[in-house]
Amino acid sequence: MSLALFDLSGKRALITGSSQGIGFALARGLAKAGAEIVLNGRDKSKLGEAAATLRSEGHTIHELAVDVTDHDATRAAVDGFENETGAIDILVNNAGMQHRTPLEDFPADAFERLLQTNIASVFHVGQAVARHMIGRGYGKIVNICSVQTALARPGIAPYTMTKGAVANLTKGMATDWAKHGLQCNGLAPGYFDTPLNAALVNDPEFSAWLEKRTPAGRWGNVEELVGTCIFLSSEASSFVNGTTVFVDGGISVSL
Repeated sequence: MSLALFDLSGKRALITGSSQGIGFALARGLAKAGAEIVLNGRDKSKLGEAAATLRSEGHTIHELAVDVTDHDATRAAVDGFENETGAIDILVNNAGMQHRTPLEDFPADAFERLLQTNIASVFHVGQAVARHMIGRGYGKIVNICSVQTALARPGIAPYTMTKGAVANLTKGMATDWAKHGLQCNGLAPGYFDTPLNAALVNDPEFSAWLEKRTPAGRWGNVEELVGTCIFLSSEASSFVNGTTVFVDGGISVSL
């Protein structure tokens, strides 16, 4: 009975930015828990490769190639999918980007891209999907935050701002939509070996610092995010709403 709480069989999950990195790992993990998966990305070629990989493992995979920073295109894509294929029961808002520059020199165009990719996309996809979830009285939304939701580092102030905003938008989603049967929560990864962090992973000095700074003493593996995502996507979290769960090896709670 207890394990059945985590079973996602019969559910369909949309994961944005899921052709690589954390998004792909979460898509694979939710698929292994029984969910049908809707992969999303802007690059149709990369999306197709990711879908082929998961299909070869025996999973049911759909592809939704849409730029989630485009409000109208996102709304049309979600509405079209719901009408033609079926319900999206779980949404994981994972699409994101990073740009590293000292704040005094931070380019305005990079700042705008961060706003659109890291914050606006969560609003666009969240609203488009939630409108359908509300009508059914059920839905799970997991917004990917960051250890930078709680902490800052030099050179990424605008990124830190965006991830703080995602956590607060998550609270707003829960406040507005819990009465309709939705659970909306955040998942905040610490430092994981992903394409987004390639510059840091390849910096021996930073890696040495990180291992000393993190109580667990190492980088995270993306597969270690899957369990928390399954929990937040399943009946096991039926009364969890508006919170952000940090999966960071303890870095956010230690000095």
